[in-house]
Amino acid sequence: MTKKTMHRLRKKFPKFMQKKLVILYLGIILAFVFLIGRITYINASDGEEYTKIVLDQQQYDSRVIPYKRGDIVDRNGTKIATSERVYNVILDVKTMLSDEDYVEPTKQVLKDCFGIEEEEVDTLIEESPDSRYSVLKKGIDYNTAKEFEAIDEDDENYPDVKGIWLESDYVRTYPYNTLASDVIGFTVDGNVGNGGIEGYYNTILNGTDGREYGYLDGGTSVEQTVKEPINGKTVVSTIDVQVQSIVEKYIKQFNDERKNNATAGEGSKNTAVMIMNPQNGEILAEASYPNYDLNNPRNLSSYYTQEQLDAMSDEEQLDALNSLWKNFCVSDTYEPGSTIKPFTVAAALETGALNGDETFYCEGSLHIGGYDIHCINREGHGTQTLKEAVENSCNVALMQIGEKIGAEDFIKYQHIFGFGELAGIDLPGEAATEGLLYTVDNMDETSLATNAFGQNFNVTMTQMLAGFCSLINGGEYYEPHIVKQIQDENGNVVENEEPVLVKRTISEETSTLVKDYMRGVVQNGSGKLADLEGYEVGGKTGTAEKLPRSEGKNLVSFIGYAPQENPEIAIYVVIDEPNEYDQAQSSLAVQMASDIMKEIFPYLGISKTSETADDTATQ
Repeated sequence: MTKKTMHRLRKKFPKFMQKKLVILYLGIILAFVFLIGRITYINASDGEEYTKIVLDQQQYDSRVIPYKRGDIVDRNGTKIATSERVYNVILDVKTMLSDEDYVEPTKQVLKDCFGIEEEEVDTLIEESPDSRYSVLKKGIDYNTAKEFEAIDEDDENYPDVKGIWLESDYVRTYPYNTLASDVIGFTVDGNVGNGGIEGYYNTILNGTDGREYGYLDGGTSVEQTVKEPINGKTVVSTIDVQVQSIVEKYIKQFNDERKNNATAGEGSKNTAVMIMNPQNGEILAEASYPNYDLNNPRNLSSYYTQEQLDAMSDEEQLDALNSLWKNFCVSDTYEPGSTIKPFTVAAALETGALNGDETFYCEGSLHIGGYDIHCINREGHGTQTLKEAVENSCNVALMQIGEKIGAEDFIKYQHIFGFGELAGIDLPGEAATEGLLYTVDNMDETSLATNAFGQNFNVTMTQMLAGFCSLINGGEYYEPHIVKQIQDENGNVVENEEPVLVKRTISEETSTLVKDYMRGVVQNGSGKLADLEGYEVGGKTGTAEKLPRSEGKNLVSFIGYAPQENPEIAIYVVIDEPNEYDQAQSSLAVQMASDIMKEIFPYLGISKTSETADDTATQ
């Protein structure tokens, strides 16, 4: 800096101004020294009091208010999953220890009211004497909470009970325990859905926590502000609890009767039933066996002895749980067997490969691609009309039909009916089956023949039932769905899940013909057990040999509907490896379907035959 510049600065700041600046600077320093001294004094003399105020504000006045997870209800509003208010017992150890007179009375109330032993409190005192927030017990019910509140407010009899308070919380409960376990799913880690509706609609069921918080005013009191929680929304399912209960009753009955029958073990590897409204894709019931208790989903004791559980590694137990939690109706694939035959016939009629007047001759087998492929009747059915071929489930006739359709159109219609495609059901874990179908390039004549009667390719139950509904409702393919409505906590409708019409699969004329053939299956063929008095039921049976074919393991099924005109209900029963000496008995599935239909049809008000309706009207 030059002398000239220094001179200019001195002229700008004469000596009297320089003195003022020095004084101001010294004043600021003295103020800081005073503040530091004051803070030190407060901390030394009243620090404990102020610390408690701040900690109390953080631990009690600044606390989360949990939201209530939304309910899951059936189509009639019956709760099948809900959240109940409970309370957590919190102990402010430091407050309890602030006076020795508080300790014993407080420990006694913890024991008498909540069953918390003194040893647990003593351990906490030893390990965390300065704790202001220790959770001693979770899930205290309302009645116990009210009992404690009465004690807490009774200063005359309990003046020295200090440091206990209750924190609100919610616990997820399932009033029907095992009912619809695959459909509903359960929650983990508080409010994280696992499987079923709980998982798929997790963000809708969840809400937003509120908060109660405070700040110090001019004195030492705390001003409180409460931000209320936003509760989760209610999910209204398409499930009918009454129908679901009937379905599960017969599934359980079947498996109980056959437990340890031909071999040691359960009554079947899997037993599953789906019931759908063919006019809109709504699922009224969906169940599989084995199921599990939603209130205790990790309990394997229903299916394993304690000795077996003790011998399992953690990984083996986890595999067993995952297998139990998996939804067979959505996630498992299998060869459908003869229930595919109405689809093959429909494809042939739609492509013009058949007109419905054809006849076929069955000698008991057909030589294709170097193989003799047998019919269900190894003696042969003889001459068969198209309707008789479906009624008698003639493999030879179906192989001839497959050949008439040709590989390209056959594969095209597999996809039109939804096989090899995701059905789009609003449940997690839907199996992708695209890679389980043949393509034009790799389908040889043998594969085409076996595909035509339901072997050598895989489907899921959801795919089968959704496609089948389009066969019987005039050709309209609806996306299958399990939820019909979203409501707020007050019951106001937030969103309606309207039926989604995806495509047309076949014409109404073809639908009418195929239904006529399936009515014949129930009247004259393998589905006679499903011919219920007063109702016009149609359907198709299925028996699929599982791989390897030589082991004699089978999956049997029945898929049906009622009434014949404008069907109102479709049912699909699958029994995978029934515990029978002879597993190849589709009648097992037909009988279960018949028992279920007999009980649910009156409840649902399914239309009866005109003769029965007239008889009822005249009584």
